[in-house]
Amino acid sequence: MEDQNGDYKKLHIIGSEEWCVFEELEIPAVKARVDSGAKTSSIQANNIKVYTKGAQEWVKFEVNPLQDNRGINVTCNARLVDRRTVKSSSGISEERFVIKTPVKVGSHRFNIELTLANRDTMEYRMLLGREALNDRFIVNPAVSFNLQDFSAQEILDKYASHFKEKTGLKIALLASNPLLYSNKRIMEAGEALGHEMVFLNVEHAYMKLDANSPEIRYRGGNILNEFDAIIPRIKPAITFYGCALIRQFDNLGVYCLNSAEAITQSRDKLFASQLFSKNDIHIPITGFAKSPMDTKDLIRMVNGAPLIIKLLESTQGKGVVLAETNKAAESVINAFKSVQTNILVQEFIKEANGQDIRCFVVNGKVVASIQRQAEKGEFRANLHQGGKASIIKISAEERKLAVKAAKVLNLAVAGVDIIRSNKGPLLLEVNSSPGLEGIENATGKDIANIMIRAIESKIKFNG
Repeated sequence: MEDQNGDYKKLHIIGSEEWCVFEELEIPAVKARVDSGAKTSSIQANNIKVYTKGAQEWVKFEVNPLQDNRGINVTCNARLVDRRTVKSSSGISEERFVIKTPVKVGSHRFNIELTLANRDTMEYRMLLGREALNDRFIVNPAVSFNLQDFSAQEILDKYASHFKEKTGLKIALLASNPLLYSNKRIMEAGEALGHEMVFLNVEHAYMKLDANSPEIRYRGGNILNEFDAIIPRIKPAITFYGCALIRQFDNLGVYCLNSAEAITQSRDKLFASQLFSKNDIHIPITGFAKSPMDTKDLIRMVNGAPLIIKLLESTQGKGVVLAETNKAAESVINAFKSVQTNILVQEFIKEANGQDIRCFVVNGKVVASIQRQAEKGEFRANLHQGGKASIIKISAEERKLAVKAAKVLNLAVAGVDIIRSNKGPLLLEVNSSPGLEGIENATGKDIANIMIRAIESKIKFNG
């Protein structure tokens, strides 16, 4: 390659993505995006802890080197060479740690500065920046893995020691779609901890009710009688049948992470709201009525428009309407009632500015929380409605509220939605099958792993 001075330099062609090997960090392969727009290189790191070794500062951190398997964790140690303040796209400044370590890219071995970053939301666990490319490589964005490629089997072989051996636990995930992010993550986390994971489609299972030999059978006549635990992830449309199956598993002595009763209660928004009121859990003022003749007083009762109107069976923000005037509220309520559907009306908490807080509760502890911000012009902060998630530090009062709400419904796993109002935190609703994608990506926490660990502790399993 000829440079501007007419000299010839032997620059090697590097693709838009390449495999990097870090022998000193004991990372046998990590896929990097080659990014000439970034000055420094960075790698995804969790649980970063700074410690002193001799007179020097060192850093211990964990890397999930494979994007499609967060169950694999490599613990790394390296000397700390710098601390840098970085501003995120949302304007939040945070301190980042920098290490220096040898890297191998194909046959090339050289020292590289690496920023330890939370890249959990990114497709690649690593960025190879300009400083690593200078005087070594020229980028051809049309090719990938030009310097070295590994097959899927080679990657499995390289990480074989990180897969734990199978143990005695057999866990079933009772759901509908094995391709959903949450379901894939739970299966992966169970396998990473050495358990046998089986995906059961709710609609392919059927049961025999008998005092002497109750059974659950699966498509093809297989009898399902060997499970230690069931993780229910039942979509609202099949709550009735799904809960019947969970009760049957419970009758067979299988531990269910969320009981049928708890799921049924949480799905009935009216009953749940009544339980919250009874247990001194503060919620936005809520009204419920059957006859359209009560419409005007119903609106007055929740402090008038603007107000929220919800279908009792709503989920992911669907079936939830904001009525901005009393007239609009009357129209919506009467329209809903004309099709004989059950609705709740609820005061609108304007000061929340389209924000709510999702707390993920597992076995009586808030293990992660995020703030969800609704899209401009939208009042629903649900991520399925285009809401944006970010990490938030919740108050002791909010933590207590989330834990109590899950406990009142007797849910071992719950997504508790809280809104900040002038009256303090208010409970919006509790979800018995909370999604993992938004909260795992925003916080970088392995919540699927925490769920499996919760099962282990409940059934006194020691792997």
